[in-house]
Amino acid sequence: MDVVKLVETTVNGLGYELVDFERSGRGMLRVFIDKPEGISVDDCQTVSNQLTRLFLVENVDYDRLEVSSPGLDRPLKKEADFVRFAGQKAQLKLRMPLAGRKNFVGVIGAVSDGVLQLDVDGSQVAIELSNLDKARLVPTF
Repeated sequence: MDVVKLVETTVNGLGYELVDFERSGRGMLRVFIDKPEGISVDDCQTVSNQLTRLFLVENVDYDRLEVSSPGLDRPLKKEADFVRFAGQKAQLKLRMPLAGRKNFVGVIGAVSDGVLQLDVDGSQVAIELSNLDKARLVPTF
């Protein structure tokens, strides 16, 4: 059984987006959810209650479940994330260096055919999404 698929289907069915899923030692499951207008404590409670019932029915072995928002420094994982947050600042870490660098901070531009345009201090850098190791929004205050 694919627990991630199960969680994603359930979370999507409740009207939320599954941003991330982590399984850590000692049976801890962490689920990060989002929706365009943001996440409240009630949203986390709704998803937590639904997943608890689902895990009981599906015999998913876990000790603790945490459901939360992804926070201001939200991870960017899918192409749709980059499209949604175009115009915002992001920090990217690449798997393979590009022009001798693995770390970039810039403003998210267009995405097409799996290539992200990132404005780094006024210069456009084309980054293949398949080369991304990690990407997060950079909160602005």
